[in-house]
Amino acid sequence: MEESVVDLRELPEKVFINLRHSRQRYDWDCGIACVLMVLTEADRESFTRDFVSVCKDEGFHRSTWTIDLCYLLRRYNVDHNFYTVTIGIHPGYHSNAFYRTVLAKDEQRINSRFGEAKMYGINVHEGSVEIVTILRHLRLNGPAIVLTNARLLTCDLCKLNKVSLELRQCLPWPAGYQGHYIVLCGYNKSRRKVYYRNPSFHNRVCVMSIDALEDARKSYGTDEDLILIDL
Repeated sequence: MEESVVDLRELPEKVFINLRHSRQRYDWDCGIACVLMVLTEADRESFTRDFVSVCKDEGFHRSTWTIDLCYLLRRYNVDHNFYTVTIGIHPGYHSNAFYRTVLAKDEQRINSRFGEAKMYGINVHEGSVEIVTILRHLRLNGPAIVLTNARLLTCDLCKLNKVSLELRQCLPWPAGYQGHYIVLCGYNKSRRKVYYRNPSFHNRVCVMSIDALEDARKSYGTDEDLILIDL
């Protein structure tokens, strides 16, 4: 893979955001684990204690979409902005036989949540976000929750160059795509690396190249979903 040309000159050399790690409980709650990583200690304890009732109240059915995570963040008064290239559900996902089953139970809820987002104070923006903008946000505002294709995630430290056996599928996307949320928590400019926390693992900080992140977050199936957290 050739390294893309990304101008990082305006950025400081290093940024790292300390977060308390959270590991997902099941094969579908990686996004929820990412939300737990950006909550205050009090809210984290409250959510963990009431996990089942909160998920039931939010209407989750063993699958969460990025808009669901936004409603969770709003529930706990975490300021954020949600960016996606697709408002609602990408029409191409209906053509997959397995995915149609998921849409049967999720589509109405997801469309309603997108439609009501503004009323609940959730900022949804349609469009792609450049990597420099994401790194600048890490420096100035806080972490970012990113939907990726887990099959393209890598880690220089734990040598995760293929999807790990530990890594469970979060969303039932078409073959070749394994949706998985991670939390970006820093970068190293000279090494052109980003730091992230992977909720499928025990407490650790993973490292991958900027280009690997770009491939993983822009893969078909992600809609380039990105939540920029303002702490």
